[in-house]
Amino acid sequence: MTKPYADREVWFLTGSQDLYGEETLRQVAEQSQEVARLLDDADGIPAPVVWKPVLKDPATIARVMREANADDRVIGVIAWMHTFSPAKMWISGLDELRKPFLHLHTQANVELPWSTIDFDFMNLNQAAHGDREFGYIQSRLGLARKTVVGHASDPRVVGEVATWQRAAAGLAAARSLKLARFGDNMRFVAVTEGDKTEAEVRFGTQVNTWGVNDLAAAVDAASDADVDRLVDEYEELYDVAPELRRGGERHRSLRDGAAIEVGLRAFLEEGGFEAFTTSFEDLGSLKQLPGLAVQRLMADGYGFGAEGDWKTAILVRVANVMGSGLPGGASLMEDYTYDLAPGREAILGAHMLEVSPSLTTTRPRLEVHELGIGDREDPVRLVFTADPGPAVVVAMSDMRDRFRLTANVVENIEAPDLPRLPVGRAVWRPQPDLATSAACWMAAGAAHHTVMSTAVGIEAFRDFAEMAGVELVTIDETTTVPAFQRELRWNAVYHRIADGI
Repeated sequence: MTKPYADREVWFLTGSQDLYGEETLRQVAEQSQEVARLLDDADGIPAPVVWKPVLKDPATIARVMREANADDRVIGVIAWMHTFSPAKMWISGLDELRKPFLHLHTQANVELPWSTIDFDFMNLNQAAHGDREFGYIQSRLGLARKTVVGHASDPRVVGEVATWQRAAAGLAAARSLKLARFGDNMRFVAVTEGDKTEAEVRFGTQVNTWGVNDLAAAVDAASDADVDRLVDEYEELYDVAPELRRGGERHRSLRDGAAIEVGLRAFLEEGGFEAFTTSFEDLGSLKQLPGLAVQRLMADGYGFGAEGDWKTAILVRVANVMGSGLPGGASLMEDYTYDLAPGREAILGAHMLEVSPSLTTTRPRLEVHELGIGDREDPVRLVFTADPGPAVVVAMSDMRDRFRLTANVVENIEAPDLPRLPVGRAVWRPQPDLATSAACWMAAGAAHHTVMSTAVGIEAFRDFAEMAGVELVTIDETTTVPAFQRELRWNAVYHRIADGI
C-alpha cells in the first residue's frame, strides 16, 4: 500500500560504541535494520522509515543530525540505543537537531531465551541499560521528544509511531506553510487576533494579507470552459438543486460559485498558498461570499479560517496533513448552539457556509439560499451533516506570551432532521459532559472557531504541540473543572519560566 507521505522520510538511528568489537557491532547493525524494517513494513506507518548506519562517536552523530536538519524530505528522527551508547557522545548532535524526535525504547527479541542467556547475549541486548542512559541526556538537554516503549512488532507500538509520524508531517507542513489572508479580521472580534510574527517564529508559517480585489480579479479571469468543467463535476458529485442545474432559474448562481472556485484555486496555486482566510465584511467586488469553493478546498487539504481567523486556518491545514490517507477529514467548525435537555445535552456546530464535506460519507446536496450577512447575492453551498463517530475539536488562542491549543474529545451523533438549516453542520456530545466541557473551554480562553478532525484524534495533536513547543490543554473523560483550572495556573508559571519573561 502506498504510504501517504511516500515523498518524506523518517530516519532510524541506532546507538552503540566500539567497545564491543566488530562481531557484536555487526549483529547490532543487522538487528537494528530488522527493527527499522518491521516499522517500515507495518500497516499504518505513513512515512518511509530509513535505516542509517550504527552511530558510535560524537562527530558522526552530530553530522547525521545536521544532515537530517538540511534534508527537506526528513520529517523526523527515531533513535534506539541497541547496546550501551555513552550519552555524552550524543550531546552535540541532539543539541543541533531541529527535527521532531522519537526515542524508541525497544529490543531485538520479544521474549528472553532464559536457558541460553550468557554474557555475550547481555552485552548485545542491553537496550534496557543503554536507553536509560540515553533518556537521561535527553532530559538534561530539555529535548522535546516522544518515548515509545515496546517491541516493533507490537500493534500498539506501531500505532504510536504512526501517530507521531503524522504529527511530524503536520509540523513540516506548518513550517513550509504560506497563508493568504483576503481582507482583515472581523471587526471588534478579539479571539481571531494574534501575533503573526510569533506564529512564524513558532510554527514557521508565513501569514500575509492580500486585498480581496486581487482575488476578485482572479475570479473575473475564470474562463467559461473552466466554469463548465466545474459545473459538470458538481452535477456528478452532488445532488444539485433543480433551480441550480442547467436551464434552472438560478443556474447563474452556480456558475458564479464555480468561477469563485476557479479563481481562488488559481490564486492559491500561483502563490504557493496552502491555507487562506476570508471575511464576510470584506468581499470587494465578489458576487457571493465564498462558500462552495471554500468547502471543496478544505476537502482537498487546504487550511481555512473564516472572518480572517488565520490561526484556525493553520490548524485546519495541519489536521488535513496529519489525517492524510485516513478515513474522515478536517474542517473549520464553530460552536453555535446547545441542546440542554437533561440527559441528552449536545452541541450543534456549523458556520455560515464553510464546513468541509470531508466530514461525511453521504452525498451532499448543493443548494442556494439567502445569507443575512455579507451584503451580496445568495451564495451556493453544500448541505450535509457530519457522520456519527469519534472526533476532536481544537482551538488556537494567542495568550499574549504564548499560543495555547485547547482540545476537546467529542462524539458526533445522529442529528435530527434540520430542513431549515441549509449548511454543513455537526452535532456532538463533548467529553466528559457539556457543562464541564464548556466551563473548561471558557476558562482556557479557547476560541469559538475550531478545527474538527474525524481522521486523527487527540494523540496526534498532543504530539504536534510537543514538537512545536506550544501549550496544549485537553478536555476529555477524565477532566474536572477544579483540576483543569489548576492545570491552567501551573501552565502559566511553566511557560513564563520556560519561554522567558
